[in-house]
Parts: sequence; C-alpha cells; structure tokens
Amino acid sequence: MSDVSVTEQIVVLFRKRPVLQMSEIARVVGPRSQRSLFRDLTSVGYLSSYTHTGRYYTLSTIPQFDADGLWRFEGIGFSREGTLKATVRRLVDRSEAGCTHRELHLRLGARVHNPLLDLVEGKHLRRDSVGGEYVYLAASRAHATEQLKRRRALPMAPTAPMLDVEVLIEVIHGARVPLPEAATVAARLAVRGIGATVAQVTAILDRYGLKKTQSSRSARSRR
Repeated sequence: MSDVSVTEQIVVLFRKRPVLQMSEIARVVGPRSQRSLFRDLTSVGYLSSYTHTGRYYTLSTIPQFDADGLWRFEGIGFSREGTLKATVRRLVDRSEAGCTHRELHLRLGARVHNPLLDLVEGKHLRRDSVGGEYVYLAASRAHATEQLKRRRALPMAPTAPMLDVEVLIEVIHGARVPLPEAATVAARLAVRGIGATVAQVTAILDRYGLKKTQSSRSARSRR
C-alpha cells in the first residue's frame, strides 16, 4: 500500500467522521506504526484536540473556528493555535480587560491552572489581583496596564454563586477524602488564583450540607 493511498483513506475517513482517535484511524488503514500514521496526518494537515489530553484528531480543513479561534465537536475542543497553552496565551493577549482563571475555564471547557502557571513563570503572561481574584494579563507592560485599567473599571459582578461552584468543584474533584477541611479547600482555590477566605468556604459547605462533622472526624480517628 503506497503512502498516497493511505493518505487518501485518511481523508475519506475524516469526511465520514470529522474527529477521530488514532486507534480508529489505525483500524481503517491497517497495520502501520504510530510514527508513520503521524507522518501521514502531517502530509494532509491535522490538529489535535486541546481537550481530552490531545488524543483526538481532525484535519486542519474541517474546523469552522469562531472569533476566538475555537471549534468544538461533541464536547471535544480544537483551537487554531493548536495547544491549550498557546490558546490561553492568545485569549489573554487579545482580551480587552485580561482574563480570570474562571473566565478561561468556562470559555475553553478545560482545566487551565497549569498552562497559566507555566505562562506566568515563563514571563509570557502577567497577573494581578483584582477584587480578590487573579486577572491574567498580556506580557507587554503597556498592554497589561491598559487591560488592568479596563478590568478595574468593570462593575463588580456578584461572586457568591460562582464561588459556590468553585468550592463544589474542589470538593468533588480535588479532595482525597469525602469531606475536606474548609482551610484545605481555600488553599486549593488560592493555588488556582481564586481568593476565598476559610469563613466563606465554611459557609458554602454548610449551605450544601458538606461540612465535616465531629462524628466523621471521630470515626476516622478510630480507624
């Protein structure tokens, strides 16, 4: 089987199903090393997803990107920039008033803590605190100053409902025990750039019936 015939099979396959995993491609084109498959994909032009740890692929001619250079198919995200880190940087650079962790998370539908941390440490982005929450800004000092000025001029939106969501996310996904201490949740939120006091977290855990009780502590201590 020639390389040309393989690439033709790949193109036909993507016409039937616009997003595929490598295993699905391999089943159609037959026995072939992963290196060879990547070479075939490169020859026709492809993008890997910025969600789902990059394990989904599409041809570069398929996505109909929105104004932010994003395209989703059945919950799988693709970006004109390719990687999640490059996408985060571009969104922050293009934003008029910077971006918060929460805004980027909601816009991209992906966890952005690690890319943001890498970009700040690598001096590809700046960050500043506004209203107890980190705002990520462009690397250019002049641009970042303008973004920060616009951010501080924005009316403060109600934060309680969104803080509730962030706390619940940490309880569900971030905890190694069923009911973490409020201080632990607050510390995890701080690492993600979300300002919340222990008292605020405690109130939210109380509101949803998630506060650790004395009996639960005692039960664990006896084990």
